[in-house]
Amino acid sequence: MRVWKQWTDECRTTRKSGSGPRNVTSARDDRHLVRMARTDRTASSRQLAALWSIATGVSLCASSIRRRLLQCGLRARTPLYRIPLTHDHRRLRLQWANQHRDWRADWQHVVFSDESRFNLWYHDGRIRVRRYAGERHLPECIIERHSGRTPGVMVWGAIAYHRRSQLLRIVGNLNSNRYIREVLQPEAVPFLQSLPGAVFQQDNARPHTARIVKSFFAAQQVQLLPWPACSPDMSPIEHVWDVIGRRLARDPRPVASADELWMSLEDFEADFYGGRLSIATKDLNL
Repeated sequence: MRVWKQWTDECRTTRKSGSGPRNVTSARDDRHLVRMARTDRTASSRQLAALWSIATGVSLCASSIRRRLLQCGLRARTPLYRIPLTHDHRRLRLQWANQHRDWRADWQHVVFSDESRFNLWYHDGRIRVRRYAGERHLPECIIERHSGRTPGVMVWGAIAYHRRSQLLRIVGNLNSNRYIREVLQPEAVPFLQSLPGAVFQQDNARPHTARIVKSFFAAQQVQLLPWPACSPDMSPIEHVWDVIGRRLARDPRPVASADELWMSLEDFEADFYGGRLSIATKDLNL
């Protein structure tokens, strides 16, 4: 009835500017609230409400906190997780990037390889950070975490510019002997030999850098791409793992065992090839 009366009397259906309840906080209060939220990016709205009450002596509910921060552009988002990086790690990553910044066609000869673990379930710790759009990679918006073992399936795969290897399932711990016997000999080396001038990329995990593995590469005349430590995010194959992981998360079929998870991974293996490879290598300026 109110909307109809407003239309018949004033020929409009929207509220007048300035109508409705007044904001509890002023523009100055909002700036203070934004500073509090940016000081501790992981503080929840309840924690901010408690801090606000202590700082100002005025009670403000958590929903009002969320609403005011949202109106100021600060939205609670899932943080970016990463492994801890030392100063030397950062220095070597930058040095590697500068050494390869002028590569163009060279990237078409690189075969990127990696192992990835897909878990039976994903645990959301309910941690959120308040940030503006475009601030995902700010240090204060990142939470460092160390890798831990959870029930799931480990796989190995490799991608080149327009080709890919088979997706291999790795059961149990992967040591250097198993790496040679189950990955390099049956899949990686034949894949490299099918690509003239191929350069093999792998990270610096212990099974990859053991003396016996280095001797195997020398005997097979495999050319390796030097790789900085603690830098899995610099490989485009991580984009492929991300695509498959998102597909798994959206899959409505229940997965109750590692074998069922592997069957789902085999179903999604199509995402490991085709158009996804161009997405994975889009940042290489090929």
